[in-house]
Amino acid sequence: MEPRIQYARASDGVSIAFWTLGEGMPLVHTPFTFGHIQMEWQFPDIRRWYERLAEKRRLVRYDIRGTGLSQREAPEISLDALLLDLDAVVDRAGVERFALLGIGHSGVAAIVYAARHPERVSHLLLWHVYARASEWAPSSRLQATRALIDKDWETYTETVAHVAFGWAEGEQARRFAALIRESVTPEMAMLGQHLLNEVDVTAFLPQVTQPTLVLHRRQAPWLRVDVARNLASQIPDARLALLEGDSSTPYVGDTEAVLAAIDEFLGEGEEAAAGEKPPEPSAFRTVLFTDVEGSTALTQRLGDAKAQEVLREHERITRECLKAHGGSEVKTMGDGFMASFGSAARALECGVAIQRAFAERNASLPAQPEALEGAPPEGAASSAPTEAIRVRIGLNAGEPIAEDDPNGRGDLFGTAVIAAARIAAQAQGGEILVSNVVRELVAGKGFMFSGRGKTALRGFDDPVEAYEVRWEPPSAELRTGFDSPSAGAAGGSG
Repeated sequence: MEPRIQYARASDGVSIAFWTLGEGMPLVHTPFTFGHIQMEWQFPDIRRWYERLAEKRRLVRYDIRGTGLSQREAPEISLDALLLDLDAVVDRAGVERFALLGIGHSGVAAIVYAARHPERVSHLLLWHVYARASEWAPSSRLQATRALIDKDWETYTETVAHVAFGWAEGEQARRFAALIRESVTPEMAMLGQHLLNEVDVTAFLPQVTQPTLVLHRRQAPWLRVDVARNLASQIPDARLALLEGDSSTPYVGDTEAVLAAIDEFLGEGEEAAAGEKPPEPSAFRTVLFTDVEGSTALTQRLGDAKAQEVLREHERITRECLKAHGGSEVKTMGDGFMASFGSAARALECGVAIQRAFAERNASLPAQPEALEGAPPEGAASSAPTEAIRVRIGLNAGEPIAEDDPNGRGDLFGTAVIAAARIAAQAQGGEILVSNVVRELVAGKGFMFSGRGKTALRGFDDPVEAYEVRWEPPSAELRTGFDSPSAGAAGGSG
């Protein structure tokens, strides 16, 4: 059964077609050079490829702007525009963190996206991908093929199809040539060629921090094996899988070898995710909430796209702190997090580390009062990276109820959780408020508190004692607030 076609709207207004298939760890599949997410299902080999990838995970596939079922007229065809397409699809599909599979020419966009969004991309896979135009453009066969675009469109598409499938593939290549003609116009194909003739993403390769798998067939004619070797050598955590065959299309030839390499690589992340079990229903936990102060006003001032960039910075810093202090992310609410800890001291250390990290980030922004308040200097355009982020944090401890939410994800419920959220709502940006339970649990651990008196919490009959945690911003020598688990100690407890 073919998946249902859906649409996402990119931040510049372009509609992008996509579908999802399967359940489990998300895998986002970038387009082939040319694609049509509906017509592809008429090809048995392509259909089996997608169904096999979706057996163990949730597969997301989309058409880039100007092609397939996506909007054909677009204001811009550029690398940045292709990143907008990908961003729109994963947001619309509700995918927070995913593995990213870059195929052929679209692999350059996958590299840049992974480098820019380490908080969202868990694994990067690259099939027959290069980093700069000079690695593929000099091919005499490709030069001859490109010259046909505006002279003989049918011959061009037939040639591209045979290069992709192999010259021994007659009928299948002819059918794929027809799919290309349905997927894109000659004018759009020429625009794409101009972009690819100038692309160079080598500067992004050292910035890719995710585990990366570079896949390449040894005998493929249009991209040399040494291109794959060089690509893998410049990405810090990359592996190289050289496979036998001459087809640059993964679903032609020994497809099982390709799928086995992908399954083995992604299986490590899937096993780790499966091993992260939610706490027992009766487990005593410390619950931490974060919330970005003024997020609604931020969105109104900057617009959805730039405000989202700021919020993703909050997500990145918070996740790094959670990881460093043994916190379990329960869920994110867009402008805030809910996390749980088995140790109240670790939870409080994490809260202090988060505030220190944001204090250091904000201090590194341009020394302009307007920038720190979130508004650009007069006459200057708003820029998301110059926005200060002020986070309020609240903690409470107790025995929450662990259940799956309606989407099957582990969640925590109950009075202990509600109280933590209400306490966080009482804090100001840059503050950490805790309940008396948390204060008592960390007695003697080196934290300092100041009493805030009894605080009325919405939905609770009786006021509760709340305490502000006194923390110090990082010194000039301290570059991050979450390198050491002991970063939370700020003096004697009181």
